[in-house]
Amino acid sequence: MKVVVLCSGGMDSVVALYWAQQQHDVRAVLSFDYGAKHNHREIPFAVRHTKLLELPHRVVSLAFIGENFASALLKGGEEIPEGHYEAENMKQTVVPFRNGIMLSVAGGFAESVGAEGLVIAAHGGDHAIYPDCREEFMRAMGEALKLGTYAEIQLLRPFITLTKGGIAAEGARLGVDFAKTWSCYRGEVMHCGKCGTCVERREAFLVAGMPDPTVYESQDPLPAPPGAAD
Repeated sequence: MKVVVLCSGGMDSVVALYWAQQQHDVRAVLSFDYGAKHNHREIPFAVRHTKLLELPHRVVSLAFIGENFASALLKGGEEIPEGHYEAENMKQTVVPFRNGIMLSVAGGFAESVGAEGLVIAAHGGDHAIYPDCREEFMRAMGEALKLGTYAEIQLLRPFITLTKGGIAAEGARLGVDFAKTWSCYRGEVMHCGKCGTCVERREAFLVAGMPDPTVYESQDPLPAPPGAAD
């Protein structure tokens, strides 16, 4: 299938890119710059991997999100919270309807370049906090993309039932260099090791039984998931 891949430069989407390259005909790769604190860290890794795979890459500006939406993830928002990625305070990092907006833009782009499908790396670990990553939402968006395009664009979410650890294992199988991916929402010089995405990243490599190539500012013990001590 001819596909367009959404790739931020994070570990999930980079693995999805390599998966798509193996399974489909990748027509283009899209990254979105929407005013997140870590966009400037992530996107260069998306560029790096698309160059390695010799694929066309576009960065699409969604500046209106950073200018008008409320989220700790965006520049000018509150500080990025620390803790387990399933904790209630991580809802502060939700960018309202982010995936809906990105998929709408990507759907129009995909049809314009003759693609038949979109690949997104939404996974099981996103479900607790991000409503626009859940399978119910993805099914609805998939139906909208199919009905709203002459090409009947299909929404492919190969990792929707996987954990982050499962994605790490899949990436290892595909030969992904995880040192050349970015997760930390703070977007500083190195991964902080304490925010929800850093915790999720650290936990993923532990679960997968793989060495973690990431340099973290903090290697404090990982926080327990909410309710683990109940």
